[in-house]
Amino acid sequence: MTPALFILCLLAAFLELDTTYAFQLTFSRGIIVAPLFSLLTGDVMAGIQVGVFTELLFADVNPLGGILPPSAVVCSLVALALHTTGVPLYITFIFGVIASLLFAIAEKYRRRLRFRWLIYWEQRMIQKPASVNRAVLVSLFSSMSINFLILFLFVWSGMYLAIFLSSLLPEQAQIACKFAYMAVPWIGLAALIPGFRLKTR
Repeated sequence: MTPALFILCLLAAFLELDTTYAFQLTFSRGIIVAPLFSLLTGDVMAGIQVGVFTELLFADVNPLGGILPPSAVVCSLVALALHTTGVPLYITFIFGVIASLLFAIAEKYRRRLRFRWLIYWEQRMIQKPASVNRAVLVSLFSSMSINFLILFLFVWSGMYLAIFLSSLLPEQAQIACKFAYMAVPWIGLAALIPGFRLKTR
């Protein structure tokens, strides 16, 4: 784990807050965050490619109400971080998609555990209204810290697993991974077509 990847995990943990917790300035969108990460990894073209593919793959799922879509930040981070080890992008992108799905599951579990903590802060703010700012800052910092730990674990374990599996994949499996990777934008476009048809009616 190089210092650049460590900083990358910190940046990703901060940008993940933009999804639902704070800001919501769309910095967490794949088309923005992946090229931004690629400035640290050194492969801008890979960042643009991952950004476009992630945007198309997750474009039809929005964080509305209780829906927790796969995180474009996590997908971009894992795909680009593992790609720095020399593993082909069509393999690391699969790791990124899996990591984003696992992160969504972990986020649902975290929200359930945080319910009692929110009740405690609600009672405290009723007694001391001046503690609102402190409660918000503590909540954001704790969420960012947990995000960092999860993302660091994904990148650290994913590096060893991606290197190990890529060395074992036969040529036919490599071709299948390439085909699946190149099919991603078409899958995303196919998911968007019904939405466009409904809007025109």
